[in-house]
Amino acid sequence: MAANINRVVLVGNLTKDPELRQTGGGTPVCSLRIAVNTRRRDETGQWGDKPNYFSVSVFGNQAESCSQYLSKGRPVAIDGRLEWREWQAQDGSKRESVEIVADSVQFLGSRGDGDMGGGGGGNQFVPAGATQAADADFSGDDDIPF
Repeated sequence: MAANINRVVLVGNLTKDPELRQTGGGTPVCSLRIAVNTRRRDETGQWGDKPNYFSVSVFGNQAESCSQYLSKGRPVAIDGRLEWREWQAQDGSKRESVEIVADSVQFLGSRGDGDMGGGGGGNQFVPAGATQAADADFSGDDDIPF
């Protein structure tokens, strides 16, 4: 049987300032909204960026750090999972959304890099669990016959 995988890795820029609140149980939760550009051709065949917007929820101590140190325009890397939820609105209608629940948020660039151009200041994002390949020793690849 195939394993189920629910993993999201995004690098983009915040489109608004983080919003910190508390759950009913007192756990801090921070809402982020990020834009991630996708390169594609338009009708004329020219390449351009098309922004995609994502809602992200961050919980616990990391939520408080996001609220304190992040601001609109800041580049971030998100490693998390998709979560679907539904609720009943005040008018009685059924509402649904898909959001990203962050396992980790990495702040990219410096505090002054809120220019939406999103350099990254030389920081490199490595998703959780990806360090295994980075730690592999390929020094003996002289024995490979191709």
